[in-house]
Amino acid sequence: MSDLRRPDGCSLVFETHGDPAHPPILLLEGMGGDLPGWSRTIPHLASELFVIAFDHRGNGWSDAPDEPQSMQTFVEDALALLDHLSVDRAHIYGQSFGGMIALELALADPERVRTLILAATHAGGSSVRRQRIATTKGEASQAIFSADYVLADPEGVRALSAHGVAQQPHAARRQWEGMQGYDVAQRLAGIALPCLVLHGSADRVIDVENGEFLADMIPGAELCILKGAGHVYHWEQSEVADEAILSFIRRHP
Repeated sequence: MSDLRRPDGCSLVFETHGDPAHPPILLLEGMGGDLPGWSRTIPHLASELFVIAFDHRGNGWSDAPDEPQSMQTFVEDALALLDHLSVDRAHIYGQSFGGMIALELALADPERVRTLILAATHAGGSSVRRQRIATTKGEASQAIFSADYVLADPEGVRALSAHGVAQQPHAARRQWEGMQGYDVAQRLAGIALPCLVLHGSADRVIDVENGEFLADMIPGAELCILKGAGHVYHWEQSEVADEAILSFIRRHP
């Protein structure tokens, strides 16, 4: 585990896994996510890729400045990490909030992107389909999983929470503020990159219709629906999701 200090003083904690000679993939976690949340994903991806994962400012072990943030700030953080590691182009894999950052990055700096992997996310604005808003902390912690998974694997539900790093309330608010005004729906047709859209069919946070919309609007995008998976599909069905990603990247190295 290492850290990168940004010009504003914010320290970003990151990890790398796998052979640096392999194609690089940058993992962009969701709002309130953290490095342990990728623990079921990283070993599989690292068998073929050089995996770069970090905690966004306000997430996990990274600093959580209590000042206004923007989506551009999160994009700049991601690009700064690639620069720090001397990575010119990477496969960009974003989940939920990370998918929004991935889209903004691909639109702003497409030459840094080998492929674009968008998971459990949406394009913002009026394009958002039936986004679910949890009303209590307990409800939110359960809603990230599919209802069936909560019943079938309560130990798995507890394991994700137990290994995670609690997000500070002000950090969540600042990330939420940064998302306001996010809307790339009218720009999706201009994306000329190999793109894979992943979405759980039982996502209770961001409805699967949002993934279908992305796949319809991005030219040539492939759509992979993970049957029965919830918002944290990469925890519930990690092997299936990872193999879909690796298969896609093998075809678009």
